[in-house]
Amino acid sequence: MSIYITGDTHGKFDRVAAFCERFNTTKRDTLIILGDAGINYWGAKGDRSLKRRLAQLPITLFCIHGNHERRPDKIETYKTIPWWGAIAYREEEFPNLIFAHDGCIYDIKGKKTFVCGGAYSVDKHYRLARGVNWFDDEQPNERTKELCERRLSQAAWKVDCVLTHTCPARHVPREMFLPSIDQSTVDTTTEQWLDKILTNISCSKWLCGHYHADKSELLKGENGHEIRFLYNDIIEW
Repeated sequence: MSIYITGDTHGKFDRVAAFCERFNTTKRDTLIILGDAGINYWGAKGDRSLKRRLAQLPITLFCIHGNHERRPDKIETYKTIPWWGAIAYREEEFPNLIFAHDGCIYDIKGKKTFVCGGAYSVDKHYRLARGVNWFDDEQPNERTKELCERRLSQAAWKVDCVLTHTCPARHVPREMFLPSIDQSTVDTTTEQWLDKILTNISCSKWLCGHYHADKSELLKGENGHEIRFLYNDIIEW
């Protein structure tokens, strides 16, 4: 069993399919997607068509919640299941499509891994103006944040790895900002909260997506954390 990890797919899985063919994967292997998988975006009919195609992929997808998809706990067909020492969401019809539960600490091949998704959509007003789906619970709410902090406190704030969709504020890759977006209108409360997490946590690696960037260099925080952004790259765990 191998575990891989990549960034946002936004409902486009050609590179994932090519990867599976190249490495001869099976459903015993898992690909972690760091948010914005785009699997629960279009509504029941459109999503079902995509899920049927993804069910044929020779791999299991483990998806963190992004800001371009509905939360699985808001979809009645999703049920909680035991997963990697914690819980996750899955639809019975599509057993190879798994969604993380924010605030869980998973055991991923012996690595204690804290997970929390969500971010602000900088294209929010564009989507609303054109009648494209936008979800008002895209960012973690106060209840989720409290749960995350409680779980980390129970773990003495020590884990091996952190997986999020966006990143702590101090590590935001400003070179990736879209010139058409007025940054003063962007809600950065999730990034600021993740900064608080970063200040308190002890971990060796932090992986995130969201910014559509592949950073080959590791960004080191004040406490020696290593932060890597993924988009197109697919790396082994």
